[in-house]
Amino acid sequence: MADVVPDTGYKPEVFHSEKPVDVSGKARRLHEYSEEEGYVVDADKEAGLTGVKVAKDAHTRLIPQPSDDPNDPLNWSWGRKHVILLIIAYTSFLPDFGSATGAVTLIPQAAQWNMTQDEVNHSQVGNVFMLGAAALFIVAFSAYFGRLPVVFWFMLMATWTAAWCAGAKTFKEFMAARILNGFFSTVTQSGGLMFVQDMFFFHERARKINIWASFVIVSPYMGPLLGAFETATKPWPTPFWVYFAMTAIGLILTTLFLRETYYDRTIPQSEQPSLGNRFTSSIGIPQWRSRHLRNTARQAAMRVVSVILKPIVLLVCIFYMLTFAWAVGINTTLAMFLGPAYGFGLKQTGYFYFTPIVAVILGEFTGRWLHDFLAKQYIRRHNGHFEPEVRLRAIAIALPFMVLGLVLVGQSLDRHWHYMVAAVSWGLYVFSAMVTTVAVSSYALDSYPEASGEVSAWLNFFRTLGGFIVSYFQVTWATAQGTQLSFGIQGAICGAAFLIIWSLMIWGKRLRVWAGPLNFATV
Repeated sequence: MADVVPDTGYKPEVFHSEKPVDVSGKARRLHEYSEEEGYVVDADKEAGLTGVKVAKDAHTRLIPQPSDDPNDPLNWSWGRKHVILLIIAYTSFLPDFGSATGAVTLIPQAAQWNMTQDEVNHSQVGNVFMLGAAALFIVAFSAYFGRLPVVFWFMLMATWTAAWCAGAKTFKEFMAARILNGFFSTVTQSGGLMFVQDMFFFHERARKINIWASFVIVSPYMGPLLGAFETATKPWPTPFWVYFAMTAIGLILTTLFLRETYYDRTIPQSEQPSLGNRFTSSIGIPQWRSRHLRNTARQAAMRVVSVILKPIVLLVCIFYMLTFAWAVGINTTLAMFLGPAYGFGLKQTGYFYFTPIVAVILGEFTGRWLHDFLAKQYIRRHNGHFEPEVRLRAIAIALPFMVLGLVLVGQSLDRHWHYMVAAVSWGLYVFSAMVTTVAVSSYALDSYPEASGEVSAWLNFFRTLGGFIVSYFQVTWATAQGTQLSFGIQGAICGAAFLIIWSLMIWGKRLRVWAGPLNFATV
């Protein structure tokens, strides 16, 4: 084994010991993960390791162990990895940004089409649902066709449907365009964890997920913020033309800089399939020719089913739905509440959306050290070993902010407290949602690293499913019972949902061991 892996930016060293490491099983060889043992992260603390590549600190084990092939994404330069990460993050920003833009355009649209705002909001509900439903198709296609061509073709269709949204003349046409755009635009949002898993080592992933998640979480607030200012002086299609331009930029970046990140390290370097040139790789010709080396169509489809049947994946997805659904509900309906409560117009509503953006930024900075701190603390106390359930501890810290934020938002709107109280309360909820998103994503990925796309898809599906359901009754509920009671119940649901996380912190490992590995054809 070579002492230096080409072009990683880590210049890894090789840790030697007297005893050979047990690397039985394909998944164990690639991910160094076992249901019974978790991860062995600190090579200094494990006497059974030999010939193990470590990071530049000379003791943090590189998980998974990179091959000696410079084409292995783990061996790519720091610059290439982060260019791709930022493209994935940017294109993940687009679907919720475009979806939430409709939260402010529904007011002039309702006036133009002689409809109620709630009726126009149905186009947004359909868009939100497709953001989740498409995820299950995207990861199955990626397992069969490869990562890059799926992103390219979906982004091409997302660009076309974004232009259609802006150019729609009737509500029916607009609604059809919005639903199709939701299906195609979510491609990297649904499968973002695949790229993080493909390019980065275990000890790096929480921070990279933090970057990706911050784009996802902030996007539904940027849409209404910019849309409110644009529709205040321009016709309602203007924000959607801006969204079209942003999607087109994402397509261009994908075509010019995105690379195929799937790499099977069980195949010898000399037998690795060619990826062709940038154009053919983008449209999927070499990936189609090498499809026999990946999953069959049936295997690709069944991967999604196999993952959700794992108890911890289903439980953490249910928790995420019960806590994040209110973010979508608030965001898609808040413009209807702010007017009656505070007399806000479009510009004032736009300014109000600065609050969650600041909250996401604070959540990103907090998560940058919180998740790593909790992981390193556990590793030090447990002789270099790490269990995925440690990721859930961040939720215990963040959840009180979520419950408090929801309760105070409802109180503020109902009792007409100063709008800054409502703004700060909303910020508390969004801050907690940011930290929670990284925690559940990291936990699911650490538990089933071979299913990075599938766990990403299911988390996205449940997140948007919750928002889809809530969007249908949020306004009616708050109008009938008042925001104080409705938001208070939402806070209580979030608090009760923590019982799921508490149970996983105690029994999660037993459930993982009982459920066993996934045994996919490719990992």
